[in-house]
Amino acid sequence: MQLKTPHKGLGLFGTADDIAVQRSIAEFQGGRPVVVAAGNERLVALPVDGLTPAAWDAFRALCPDAATLLVVTARRAHVLGLETPGPVLIPLTAADTCDEIWSLAAGLDGKMRGPLRAAGAAAAQAVVLAKLAQRLPALLVADAACVAADVRAQMITVEADSVQRFGARIVETLEIVSEARIPLEDGASARFCVFRDAVGSSPVAIILGDPDFTQPVAVRVHSACLTGDVFGSRRCDCGAQLKLAIAQLSESGGGVVLYLEQEGRGLGLANKMRAYELQDGGLDTMDANMMLGFDDDERDYGVAARMLRMIGANRVLLLTNNPGKLEALSEGGVDVAARVPLHTRINPENRRYLATKAARAGHWLEDMLEVGAPGRDTIGSPR
Repeated sequence: MQLKTPHKGLGLFGTADDIAVQRSIAEFQGGRPVVVAAGNERLVALPVDGLTPAAWDAFRALCPDAATLLVVTARRAHVLGLETPGPVLIPLTAADTCDEIWSLAAGLDGKMRGPLRAAGAAAAQAVVLAKLAQRLPALLVADAACVAADVRAQMITVEADSVQRFGARIVETLEIVSEARIPLEDGASARFCVFRDAVGSSPVAIILGDPDFTQPVAVRVHSACLTGDVFGSRRCDCGAQLKLAIAQLSESGGGVVLYLEQEGRGLGLANKMRAYELQDGGLDTMDANMMLGFDDDERDYGVAARMLRMIGANRVLLLTNNPGKLEALSEGGVDVAARVPLHTRINPENRRYLATKAARAGHWLEDMLEVGAPGRDTIGSPR
């Protein structure tokens, strides 16, 4: 029986469009296909991340009468030798193995094959879904019309427009869900304020000491780095920067560290390890990300701006070497009164990484790279 008026309890679920996007992300995380629709185009899509021979056989059996294609990003297409403004569709055959598909999607030895065609809105937004699920941005796709009706009825269907709108609105779904005081080493006092968004991310605002929010507040925007922050990896400067920032904020009377769930420049932990493996093969950090089909930096600092506004820190002294963070906070409505350099010691394992950030991403590290072992800057220096 169909209800003539919406049931009041449906308010618990949100909009139908948002539900479809969230469930599609969960399906991709679980290794299951979804249908992405755009106008008359309906594609069944499955990330190649984690693809097994059994899953490859099952996908072809799901769409027995349709051509199976691989959608890759423009970044990946460039690596394969094709300049294109957007994602492209690469034809596959039943003879292709999982290794050959992976080679096309992310391998060093991948070679473009034809005939190619530009991906439509459905395939392009399937790539966005894969990124939201922290999967590799490469997917198997086929015409969903060739899937048996009873099977298609069991699959989540999502509109491409809904994915596009959802991605742009995620930051607006942030809310503060809990907070508590946490004593840190060296006697530092901190209050951990945990946020949550519509895809389950839990960024944290760590308020150190007792900062005066009526004045410019010292802030460090820090992307999570399991290897550096927890295990002291020498491949990057993340852990050292976090420790230095906490020490400087504590010594100066207080401030805020925003700890964002944007591991590996926004790629996610698994893809970060894949990028590291490519770096071990000779690529720098930016080329490794693009080899996998990502932009060189997938992070979105809009979340940081919203977190700061929500805790009342509207004017900040930003501890960073990254010009992109200043621009993003300013665009997000936060007044950056000054920048404070955050220079840590260089070691042989992270020198190339830091040099790449300086030369290719414009990070302010020239002085640090020249001296090799810089001292500590004072919070408030308007550099």
